[in-house]
Amino acid sequence: MKIDNGFNDSDALGDDHVGSSSDTPLRADAFNLSDSEKIDSIKGDVKHILETLGLDLNDDSLKGTPNRVAKMFVNEIFGGLNPKKKPSASTFDNKYKYGEMLVEKNITVYSTCEHHLLPIVGRAHIAYISNGTVVGLSKMNRIVDYFAKRPQVQERLTIQIVKELQKVLNTEDVACVMDAKHLCVNSRGIRDIESSTVTSEFGGKFKENETRREFLDYIQLDTQF
Repeated sequence: MKIDNGFNDSDALGDDHVGSSSDTPLRADAFNLSDSEKIDSIKGDVKHILETLGLDLNDDSLKGTPNRVAKMFVNEIFGGLNPKKKPSASTFDNKYKYGEMLVEKNITVYSTCEHHLLPIVGRAHIAYISNGTVVGLSKMNRIVDYFAKRPQVQERLTIQIVKELQKVLNTEDVACVMDAKHLCVNSRGIRDIESSTVTSEFGGKFKENETRREFLDYIQLDTQF
């Protein structure tokens, strides 16, 4: 009865966008199993789900699906759960003394909603003001990709990106704005294919109206190549 009540409580949340904290909720034993052991275990679970749905896994098109899904979960779309895959973000002295805002916009975001395990697809825009160090441009993209590759809520993802860059750059002056579509809204439930979600996190000088406005003006530039 307690288990049933737990499921009812979770189901009662429906499509509400609930979250927990800015840290991804992980169990203490999250990394006791190797990646290959996780793949073997997940493969059996996926097989059970598909068979429960009535699919014939002897069919040539389906018989490899459990293994493909398990490998995708561990190595790709949830690979950001593994701290060993965290990108090293080397910093460099700001020898050219660039003291203005640096903006990296239109970073592609592919993530997964942790409530329904459906895709989140969008763009992230990041800015920072150097306090003496700079980071390679591609590293900002890699940081976004690392935190996106895990079950997520968009608010947490936005905060995690800012916190990581603040740590890497040793400055509070970091900002991120993200605009993304959630397929848990677009393809199921209300099935609103037009709506998207915008989240933001502003640190340090970006909390000031003038600096924030400058950043928001930059990311609205209609850049074409």
